[in-house]
Amino acid sequence: MAIVRPFRGLRPTPDKAAQVACPPYDVLSSEEARAMAEGNPITFLRVDKAELEFPPDFDQYSEEVYLRGKENLFRLFKDGVLIQDATPCLYIYRLTWQGRSQTGLAALSSVDEYDQGLIKKHEHIRPVKMHDRANHIQTIGAQVGLVFTTFKHSDEIGAALAKATEAKPEVDFETKDGVRQEWWVISDQNEIDRMVRAFAKLPEVYIADGHHRSAAASEVCRRMREANPNYTGDEPFNYFLNVLFPDEQLRILPYNRVVADLGEYTIDRLLEKASEKFEISKQGGDVAPQNPHEFGVYCDKQWYLLKAKPGTFDAGSPTKSIDASILADNFLEPLLGITDPKTDKRIDFVGGIRGTKELVKLVDSGKYKIAFSLYATSVAQLLAVADAGEVMPPKSTWFEPKLFSGMVVHLLTE
Repeated sequence: MAIVRPFRGLRPTPDKAAQVACPPYDVLSSEEARAMAEGNPITFLRVDKAELEFPPDFDQYSEEVYLRGKENLFRLFKDGVLIQDATPCLYIYRLTWQGRSQTGLAALSSVDEYDQGLIKKHEHIRPVKMHDRANHIQTIGAQVGLVFTTFKHSDEIGAALAKATEAKPEVDFETKDGVRQEWWVISDQNEIDRMVRAFAKLPEVYIADGHHRSAAASEVCRRMREANPNYTGDEPFNYFLNVLFPDEQLRILPYNRVVADLGEYTIDRLLEKASEKFEISKQGGDVAPQNPHEFGVYCDKQWYLLKAKPGTFDAGSPTKSIDASILADNFLEPLLGITDPKTDKRIDFVGGIRGTKELVKLVDSGKYKIAFSLYATSVAQLLAVADAGEVMPPKSTWFEPKLFSGMVVHLLTE
């Protein structure tokens, strides 16, 4: 079953929501967050990335940074920018971008279900990032970042979400990048019970984005249980802040690559070697692949289209058939020597929202020598990898639009 639990959310007043809400902490550098927060004393970045209020060389993982985040959170509460619901509620969060909407339920999910694998993962985590978010949660005394999960289609849940959103949303604004953000509050106990029953019928849910936030919640729960051996399982730290969306509504964009050099090759020799595994043709303009197993390559002001030859990858493997794996196994590793894209400083990753023009810009600047555009991973591929208990290739999914932080907070002291 999938446990969803109502809670007394701490959230911005409708008139302040657009000023408070901000992109998630992990899509902005400290420098970008500092620039975005300038002139806005109530942006949630001051809670989620409080290092922006310190000198640029200050340790962003220090306790002082976390304590400043806590101070800023409770200042917003004290000043009435944030209010707390009087009774436990569920929330509906809808994002609309480029004519497409995704509507999900914001609720608490069970750390036990996460630990037991009923909330399925598809990504390894970095301990440093996990402990950063765990220390942030524990010091502040609140979960402030939304985990983004998905579930396979359910007519019952679809009907429940549709009924709940017939009313006018409590919050409705558009971000600078053109994403409409709508928020409904479900306080009626009958509606809450209906939603809880519908989600309880799901055999599992899947993390789409937020592996470090969910792992951090699990780590905090472990610490708190250790400190409170008589815990009942009902305490707030046994749950984490989550938004659950139907799989058919999600949108994944490509996650492209740029590499700083060609190793020992010229571009002609590199492509000659690559032709053993790929069909290669010159193109007259930018290449944004339109089919699986196709890749764009840009180097020396020229685009090429590469198509993986049959038999160069395991089509029956949920992981090895993903384009990020095909490129890594047949080009990046054997030809450019990039064996670990997570740690190799020669490679970087560019979210598909920036388009192929960003790849051209980066290569033409001289910072990188070659760029690769990929076809987007599908939601079905992601679920297949998770169902197989495997791990997605690094940087193979870029979900868009991003869930904004500051829409709701789960206090661990509620």
